[in-house]
Amino acid sequence: MDRRTLIATGLVAMGAPSLVRAQQPLPPATPRSDVPPPPPPPNESKTYSQDEIVHDVSDFLGVTAESAGAAVEKLFSRNGRPTAYIAGEEGSGAFVVGARYGRGLLYMKDKQPIEVFWQGPNIGWDFGGNASRVFTLCYNLQVPEVIFQRFPGVEGSAYLVGGLGVNYQRADEVTLAPIRAGVGLRLGANVGYLSYSRKRHKIPF
Repeated sequence: MDRRTLIATGLVAMGAPSLVRAQQPLPPATPRSDVPPPPPPPNESKTYSQDEIVHDVSDFLGVTAESAGAAVEKLFSRNGRPTAYIAGEEGSGAFVVGARYGRGLLYMKDKQPIEVFWQGPNIGWDFGGNASRVFTLCYNLQVPEVIFQRFPGVEGSAYLVGGLGVNYQRADEVTLAPIRAGVGLRLGANVGYLSYSRKRHKIPF
């Protein structure tokens, strides 16, 4: 074997380990433990959980957690998480034709509470009167000012759960679900609406 062959053979032998190392796959990167978890989805961060609402309904309406939980669970199963709620008081009365007046505060995540008034007529097979505390769940309400409009009642939506009265009102894409507890609670067969406003109106229309 001549000198050129010996030199070429030696160079190949010296380079073989480097070539083998280059062909070997790199070990997987070890994840860093100091990386913070991803933030919650934006839609959930701006809404209220079922536990939050059960606690607030029970505390504000003065009912047991079991009664509040029964009503809230049914609302959550149908509508999901609310984007806002109104906590207030109202008075109403009816003898075929009636009226309802109320006042409360609208709460939304990361926003200051704002005062809200509501009033509206109803007509139908409905007799009696009541003075109630009202806790209204608001769905798809993204901007507080959208609440200031007329919300017709959804026919046939009134029901009792755990001793609390619940019904639905809807306008455009916004749905309101008032939960009522109070003296003379009534859920008659009536057709009407509630108009939400920044100021109190004496005339319910």
